Amino acid sequence: MLAGTRVLLVEDEAIIALDLADTFTHAGADVVGPASSVREALRLLDGVTVDTALLDFNVADGEVTPVLDLLIARGVPVVIYTGRGLPDALSARHPNLSVLRKPLSTARIVEELARVSQP
Repeated sequence: MLAGTRVLLVEDEAIIALDLADTFTHAGADVVGPASSVREALRLLDGVTVDTALLDFNVADGEVTPVLDLLIARGVPVVIYTGRGLPDALSARHPNLSVLRKPLSTARIVEELARVSQP
């Protein structure tokens, strides 16, 4: 489903991150990350192109908004994966943003990444 797709993965829960990275790899993706913080994600994106991204909204050093803004500016499709939902202001700014609520099967996450990556 994700064959040949470069996926940025931002998730600060190590077990979840490893499980998702393994799932994406088995679905044919090239995983960039996982990054456990905003700072690490921004460093990974420096000079690197990705096709899509899965972002946990709240990570070790705060909300992932700077990464989201950078990806949207680059035209990269993003899926937010969160346990709490998005702040109202962010939802209003990005009404078409794909948001998945934790917990969710990895198969469903792969399906959503494939869906948002379709031209």
